[in-house]
Amino acid sequence: MLQTAYGAGTPPVKDAKAMPPTKTVLPDSQRSDPLPQVAVIDSVVAVVNDDVITRHELDDRVREVVRQLQKQDTPLPAADVLEKQILERMINDILLAQYAKETGVRVDDVQLNQAITRIAQQNNFPSLAEFRAKLEADGVDFMKFREEIRGEIISTRLREREIESKLVISDGEVDNYLANKAKMGNAGEEFHLAHILVVVPEQASAEKIQAARERAEQALSQLKSGTDFAQVAAGSSDAKDALKGGDLGWLPGDRIPPLFANELQNLKPGQTTAVLRSPSGFHILKLVEKRSGNAPVVITQTHARHILIKTSEIVSESEAKSRLMEIKQRIEGGADFADQAKRYSQDGSAQQGGDLDWLSPGQTVPEFEEAMNKLKPGQMAAVQSQFGWHLIQVLERRNTDVSEQQKRQQARVAIGTFKSDEQFQDWLRQLRDRAFVEYRLEEKK
Repeated sequence: MLQTAYGAGTPPVKDAKAMPPTKTVLPDSQRSDPLPQVAVIDSVVAVVNDDVITRHELDDRVREVVRQLQKQDTPLPAADVLEKQILERMINDILLAQYAKETGVRVDDVQLNQAITRIAQQNNFPSLAEFRAKLEADGVDFMKFREEIRGEIISTRLREREIESKLVISDGEVDNYLANKAKMGNAGEEFHLAHILVVVPEQASAEKIQAARERAEQALSQLKSGTDFAQVAAGSSDAKDALKGGDLGWLPGDRIPPLFANELQNLKPGQTTAVLRSPSGFHILKLVEKRSGNAPVVITQTHARHILIKTSEIVSESEAKSRLMEIKQRIEGGADFADQAKRYSQDGSAQQGGDLDWLSPGQTVPEFEEAMNKLKPGQMAAVQSQFGWHLIQVLERRNTDVSEQQKRQQARVAIGTFKSDEQFQDWLRQLRDRAFVEYRLEEKK
């Protein structure tokens, strides 16, 4: 199964005003018999503001999804159920594309090509040409695939701009989250989960809430009767991963909301929860597997300091390097490193004598980290990076257990993910409520 870095794609749409009529009656002069002949061009299955979704586009998307589900060996839901599920996703995709256009979110061809190249590399294809050939051999139209990826990137950027950039997570929230996890005793466990979500619209009426509950209960009834979970998810879930069988993959215990974590403690692998209510709707969770994740996390940290001479339009690379090498020679001749850093370094650490404190892997640019890792304590080396020329000196190294820091970071990510998911669903529902959506889906003859 090919991987992408994003979610569901954005289908091509046409201008509703430019849409041809669904049927054309030929004039008498063109008839070969006395009976009128009808040429079926296409039909509209939904109108979304000024755009439309045609029967041809919906059928194409259904065929793609069916092909994906069959590759995953996922039993197919009923055809009409799957069709309605896919239509709802296409409507949301169009709404996101329309909002992005209105608010100036764009993905140009250069950015798109870079993204598709990364996807090819993630799927172990050495070249984009080979990746394209594989897609086309699998029956995937490459140009449509490109536009779907463009839509996915736009959706991700909208989520980042509208939701994630505005999230605030306090230290108190992290403390409370970890305290709750410790009480439940599952902070060191990891869970492989699948889920079904039936969304409840914002400010929904009692009737709509009851209808959503009934949908969720019907899905649970299907599961109890032995229907495959992935099949029920594909036909009933409103979540973005529904067409992947609702699979959430492995999640650490501290990334699972307390409402769900409490229920999971009572499950054995293969079992499902009852219908659970959250602000976003009704959920059913399946515990696929569970494992321990309590191993300590030990990393090597380096205490280092440096002197930076920046390059610019005035200072060339060779001149910056020459200045740095003069400083290096003075230090080797007995000058104090910290004093030289305070005098000459153009980095913010200059007033601390160039001291960068303890550095963990990934905290510095690759060129700096690679050179630093080759040094023993007390040694110096000059290296060039995007910022200019650095003189690095390693002071000491240590192995550090960062399990506690990692727990706090995982808690922060979990809180952010939960908040982001809920707020994005709310935002998408508001976008939907403001839109004009007309259904024209009829039974295919």
